[in-house]
Amino acid sequence: MHGQTNRRASLKAPNAARQPHLTQWHGMALSDDYAWLRAENWQEVMRDPSTLDADIRKYLEAENAFCEQQLADTRNLQDTLFSEMKGRLKEDDSTVPAPDGPFAYYSNFVFGGQYPLIGRTPREGGSQRVLLDGNLEAKDKPYWDLGSAEHSPNHKLLAYASDEKGSEYYKIRIRDLETGQDLPDIIPDTNGGPVWANDSKTLFYVRLDDNHRPLKVYRHQLGTPVDEDVLVYEEHNIGFYVGLSLAQSSKFILIDAHDHQTSEIYLIDADAPFEPLRIVAAREQGHQYDIEHNGDGLFIVTNSAGAEDFRICQAPVATPGVENWRELIPHRNGCLILDAVVYRDHMVRLEREDGLPRIVIRRLADGAEHPIAFPEEAYALGLSAGYEFDTTTVRFVYSSMTTPAETYDYDMEARTRTLRKRQEVPSGHNPEDYVTRRLYAPAADGETVPISLLYRKDTPLDGSAPLFLYGYGAYGISMPASFSTGRLSLVDRGFIFAIAHVRGGKEKGYRWYTEGKLKKKVNTFSDFIAAGEHLAAQGLTQRGSIVASGGSAGGMLMGVIANMAPDLFLGVIADVPFVDVLNTMLDKDLPLTPPEWPEWGNPIESREDFETIRSYSPYENIEAKAYPHIFAYGGLNDPRVTYWEPAKWIARLREKNTSANLILLKTNMEAGHGGASGRFNHLKEVATDYAFALKVAGMTGIKPAY
Repeated sequence: MHGQTNRRASLKAPNAARQPHLTQWHGMALSDDYAWLRAENWQEVMRDPSTLDADIRKYLEAENAFCEQQLADTRNLQDTLFSEMKGRLKEDDSTVPAPDGPFAYYSNFVFGGQYPLIGRTPREGGSQRVLLDGNLEAKDKPYWDLGSAEHSPNHKLLAYASDEKGSEYYKIRIRDLETGQDLPDIIPDTNGGPVWANDSKTLFYVRLDDNHRPLKVYRHQLGTPVDEDVLVYEEHNIGFYVGLSLAQSSKFILIDAHDHQTSEIYLIDADAPFEPLRIVAAREQGHQYDIEHNGDGLFIVTNSAGAEDFRICQAPVATPGVENWRELIPHRNGCLILDAVVYRDHMVRLEREDGLPRIVIRRLADGAEHPIAFPEEAYALGLSAGYEFDTTTVRFVYSSMTTPAETYDYDMEARTRTLRKRQEVPSGHNPEDYVTRRLYAPAADGETVPISLLYRKDTPLDGSAPLFLYGYGAYGISMPASFSTGRLSLVDRGFIFAIAHVRGGKEKGYRWYTEGKLKKKVNTFSDFIAAGEHLAAQGLTQRGSIVASGGSAGGMLMGVIANMAPDLFLGVIADVPFVDVLNTMLDKDLPLTPPEWPEWGNPIESREDFETIRSYSPYENIEAKAYPHIFAYGGLNDPRVTYWEPAKWIARLREKNTSANLILLKTNMEAGHGGASGRFNHLKEVATDYAFALKVAGMTGIKPAY
């Protein structure tokens, strides 16, 4: 053991070999000395990681060993952080059962279990029954993820999808709930979201192609060979993806073909699954819409007719074309309609205005509306539609950065709410010990960037506290100011935790999204920097005391701000970071590239897009300068942000960095985009991130304040 310690102490930072690789685009040269880290057989590696090229594996393993050595002094801290975070989880936690006909369905965990159990209980009383035990399914597997579990309308079967590689190729199996045995029907290479027709014999699913693209919808009949399944829809535009869902009424199965700004929906009659598809509205560039159903009518959430923040229309099921859409809820600028669920007698919509969500209930008979009110300055809100259509009860979940999640059932007629569950924190949590606030940072162009803050009441607000600043800012995805048990471990040690709601999300309406994409993408980065500078200017922290964090597209944000304002940040944590933007957008064979062009631009076809992306792409803009501490995390089987993006980024950073700060890469050799499977394994990864933040802040020996 002593010899092993000495060997590790002698490890030097890996230096990836430089192999000149030059390409020409629009008359401009693009040099990439680390292009060799992209495995030529990447599709094969997704399915079988053992096929990875030996030289690439050797480099990734050397980086892992170096990272482990450099964080060795935080091992006890990582264990402590993990124990704290695990102690805040209710190990035998369970969801509130969701009623559906004679049963109510739920998922739960057991003590020591990493994976969920799917179960049900008779609605009129009786004992609970486990339908699927994730811990048994995952036994002896290095990775296992439950994509979905859908019971059949007659409650006799369970279609469940699991991924055993982390590559998001889900295999669908069907369990007989009377015998507990799986049927011979096994459907490979799906996106993990099967949908039942109402005959409980017909199953629809989306199959992924060899490039991991969901472009085909198939129909499977129980008991028939999978290779005889019928293709019911094929998308020929590789820039579009296909999804499946079920209307709340259970009358229609919806096929949704879409990219990031255009959608097209087809209807399958769930009572007549062999009938031809019917289109609702043909795709039109920039037109997005979603569908719900009630009786003879469709309810359509749409951005048509210039409704940037969306409006709601109605149309007859028999003639659903745009020419027959009649406006029900008009567009209101700055009030973004996020979602709508239609029940027999009510419509529930989730909307956001001034950065805060709210729920509005509408009685369909007379159009009477009322909102559900909430007390806090910053909070998160989510709808849980449930299974049933003929109900006056809607379920929602409320939380804030200080308040654990509360699940309510709301009676839409009586206007009363019933608390069904309050998130338990077994090790204890007193919301009164913490403060959550909302600030607004001025951006250079006059916009204001919302910032959600969390800190302990006893944290000094004199600039001495380090600050953990999280950001994302892409695809219109908003970051909720919700409760997290994990981040308390940072806050209790004196960190201020902040979320910068930068452009690229929809926190301030749809415009907030469009102002942070394509040619305006730079706003995302400048907003994040403005947030950090404002927090320092307000005396909450200091320049150089901020640890920035983001993942995936938020990891790209991390790469850019490290280039643009390295002196503002003490450290940068980039989880599965999208940092090789230009090369990825130039590679049309990668799974996500064609559908991503509407988000970032198409540098293959457009010189202007090429120049725009090149101007900010983290990998291309690394220079000889003093970078902050950087910790990047990748997944070998990741189909979204391929492992070579963080690997190439770190290799070039280490080549150019002039500071003595840490530059670390950790690649999970058995996982993909979501990191390790299992709730406890995931916590270990969070503990490593937080240990890195505490290490670079010189706070590894600081114990919690409580």
